[in-house]
Amino acid sequence: MKSYTYKITLEEKSEADADAKVDAMAVLVKKLDASELTKLAHIVKNDPVKTALAKQYLGV
Repeated sequence: MKSYTYKITLEEKSEADADAKVDAMAVLVKKLDASELTKLAHIVKNDPVKTALAKQYLGV
């Protein structure tokens, strides 16, 4: 498998918040394939009810 490098910019309240997001994204990228990530992004972007349910389940 090839490796690809990307540069992203996050606008957050603190560097710690940005680091936490990048760490979380890295886990998702490692554990989910492209189609799963695409479906997750679609749900988060377009289905506020499912997103709210997921947040409630996660306790956030």
